[in-house]
Amino acid sequence: MSKLSNETSKKALCARLARVEGQLRGIQKLIQTESDCEKIAQQLAAARKALDKSFFSMVGCMIEQGEMPPGDVAEMLGKFA
Repeated sequence: MSKLSNETSKKALCARLARVEGQLRGIQKLIQTESDCEKIAQQLAAARKALDKSFFSMVGCMIEQGEMPPGDVAEMLGKFA
């Protein structure tokens, strides 16, 4: 099992996730204030895309570290992507 060991990559990933967290809080406010459903849907799609980018960024870091065999990376992508 591979772990993220590059401190710069870990910080960047955590910063990206903090932005997603902010997006989710914004979506909750939109829902609470009874905003237009299309606007909520747009923000949900943006948050989903940001999470996808976070996932693929993490996978890229794992590949760069070279600790995980390519077959295991492919298996993880098939399982979670």
